[in-house]
Amino acid sequence: MVDSLDFFCVTMTTTELAEAFGKEPSDITSAITVTLMLRPIGALLFGIIADRYGRRIPLIVNLSLFTVIELASGFAQNLETFIGLRAIYGILMGGEWGLGNSLAMEVLPVESRGIFSGILQMSYSVGNLVAAMLYYAVVPNLNWRALYWISIIPAAITIVMSLFLKESEAWKQSRHQQRNSAQTYYQVVIDMLKQHWIRCIYAVIFMAAMNFLSHGSQDLYPTFLKKQHGFSPAQATVGTVVGNLGAIVGGIFFGYISEYLGRRRTIVICAIIGACFVPLWILPNSFGVLLAGAFFIQVFVQGAWGVIPAYLAEISPDNFRATFPGLSYQLGNLISASASQIEATMGEKNPLPELRDGETVPNYGRVQGILIGIIFCCVLVLAVFGREEKGKRFEVKSKPVDDDDD
Repeated sequence: MVDSLDFFCVTMTTTELAEAFGKEPSDITSAITVTLMLRPIGALLFGIIADRYGRRIPLIVNLSLFTVIELASGFAQNLETFIGLRAIYGILMGGEWGLGNSLAMEVLPVESRGIFSGILQMSYSVGNLVAAMLYYAVVPNLNWRALYWISIIPAAITIVMSLFLKESEAWKQSRHQQRNSAQTYYQVVIDMLKQHWIRCIYAVIFMAAMNFLSHGSQDLYPTFLKKQHGFSPAQATVGTVVGNLGAIVGGIFFGYISEYLGRRRTIVICAIIGACFVPLWILPNSFGVLLAGAFFIQVFVQGAWGVIPAYLAEISPDNFRATFPGLSYQLGNLISASASQIEATMGEKNPLPELRDGETVPNYGRVQGILIGIIFCCVLVLAVFGREEKGKRFEVKSKPVDDDDD
């Protein structure tokens, strides 16, 4: 939740930032683009550090820097400084997911990995909801800077909690084996790439499809409600909230179900049923029916996503459980970063046949429906041909490694 809360602070305050810095909103969105582009660097950097030196200390350092950068963002006096701070934030955000996911999946009981995978992934939607609530509670009464200052509280609490964590037994055993090996770390990396290069490519492609599914169904939907249907900004916000509620329900439920059905089979089910809800998501004219569509489409989009933290951890090569999931996830996110831009451009180039107040109306709904339908099919095919390692144990049943071997 920490990373998504801080990320959505920018999307919520785009208008206020533009006014404060004397820029256009489109200039402010460059900070979001920079953040997304630099996330893979953070995933690689912090992933390597975590796989070599442990998850706990890098996680604490990452969260501490999170707090500093978010606090400093509230003091930025111009756009250049703000973008510079958000660039550093992008690196930190890219590293945080892999660190948290590897530590959580390694220390949790194998039989509860599925439901906690859903809870972990849906914290992103919770962060979005919290950012929206804080925005409406803080910005009108104080200012946009106060939102950034207050949003560091969850990160500070997480830092304190992290101080009491211990390294996972799985990492200790992995590190112990590496120390007793004649190979250097870089030789281990090369051997892993030679042996698992197909798995690495598959993970990036699969995460690109999953991120297209997520961004393609979320990012432009408020604009679709406002521009194509003429609903108010408040109604568009309600649509976002309802969609996020569906995401939370779906992620946790299908994460839990994946313990019984398997990771791939659960994703396949979500892709098939989710595709059936695409018409309800884009075709009705009634606001209430569109809300129902937004809820159910996110139940199945994020239902598939709820499986991902556990799935990536389980198919990860043993010595790279921080680098592999984090880097594949962030590279996939980078590939899919253009999802909303594709939808917006195609919708504007193919408007509705009727005019509204003498102006053309973009047909965002049709483009969203076609894109998400195609992506659901891609996710289904990739899941069918993927690996299934549900219940994989990350540590061997042996005498625990002493803390001196950390």
